[in-house]
Amino acid sequence: MRQNSSKLALHGGKPVRDASKTWPEWPMHDETEREALLQVLESGKWFFGERVKAFEKEYAAFQGAKHCISCNSGTAAAEIILQALGIGKGDEVLVPPYTFIATASAVLRVGATPVFVDVDDNWCMDHRRIRAAITPRTKAIMPVHFGGLICDMDKFNAVAERHGLILIEDACHCWGGRWKGKGAGTLGRCGFFSFQASKNITAGEGGAIVTNDDALAETLRSLVNCGRGPTGSPWYHHLNVGTNARMTEFQAAILSCQTARLEKQLLTRARNATILNYGLRSIPGLTPQRNSNRNSRRAYHLYCIRFKAAEFGCSREDFVRAANAEGWPISAGYPMPLYKQPVFLGLDAYDYGSCHCPVAEDLCYHSGLWFPHQLLLGTEQDMRDIVEICRKLKENVKKI
Repeated sequence: MRQNSSKLALHGGKPVRDASKTWPEWPMHDETEREALLQVLESGKWFFGERVKAFEKEYAAFQGAKHCISCNSGTAAAEIILQALGIGKGDEVLVPPYTFIATASAVLRVGATPVFVDVDDNWCMDHRRIRAAITPRTKAIMPVHFGGLICDMDKFNAVAERHGLILIEDACHCWGGRWKGKGAGTLGRCGFFSFQASKNITAGEGGAIVTNDDALAETLRSLVNCGRGPTGSPWYHHLNVGTNARMTEFQAAILSCQTARLEKQLLTRARNATILNYGLRSIPGLTPQRNSNRNSRRAYHLYCIRFKAAEFGCSREDFVRAANAEGWPISAGYPMPLYKQPVFLGLDAYDYGSCHCPVAEDLCYHSGLWFPHQLLLGTEQDMRDIVEICRKLKENVKKI
């Protein structure tokens, strides 16, 4: 009997992946990080110095940007960008409802109002819905390159230009991603990245902003560093109401090492995603997140699958439980759109209770599936196992 027709692991059968088969662990590190950290430790120079400058230069080059401004998180990066652009009380910023809360909470933190624009079948903000959300108070659009898939930036830039809006890229899933050869973060006015523990390059925490705008870069550097002036200014001389969002030398040392191996990892993830795309396309009810040939390089922070219960033959919850039992750590992702989170329902500035974004709600409540990027660093056999699990579940769907 073929393996995919055998008894489901959910009911005591042999799983496709037993304890002898392990997935790549995350974060990854080797002696390169160990040596870099020791060098910083023994130097006695732990504070916002040459290592930070070196990483900023490396990461700007990697993304194809003129400037990289490091900081201590992607969340702080978003807040600092909004402050630098003068966005605050009375202003509105268009954001997607299917993303981590920091995309929207950063807008609240500067006193502005996030307005939710539904996503499309590619899991990114739907550019076709933007015009209906624009009001005289709208100042910026902040799409998320979800899972590492870059939004249709041609369309977003056209809308932003037509309506005089600032385009800010939430590229916290998109290290190394390129749109028609240009790096994520350079496709709008600026973009920001996260280096939190789950991210494709990480120092546990950390963030960065990239831009080609000289004046904006100078303001951002000031705000990250307690409002100080440019290099050469007196230390106790503060031009702006900034904050302390500086990156440490230890974080920068780790991130330089992580960035050096990212190119190879990008290629591995892309290769393995292609295997999955090909293998899953023939299984009814499973639709991988679609790509675009204008995404000339895909980052793959998440591998996303749209699940259709009626076509597959079971509920999403049952599919996840059965897949996990077979040794595949896939999940249903976000449990609710952001506007359903308690923090938004308690706000008076906007009637979030009346928000309805049907695609985001479907992803949250019915159809969204994803697994993290480190699985895509596995072997080709690992990818074939994922396809085999899906086929096994499909062939035994009445027993799930």
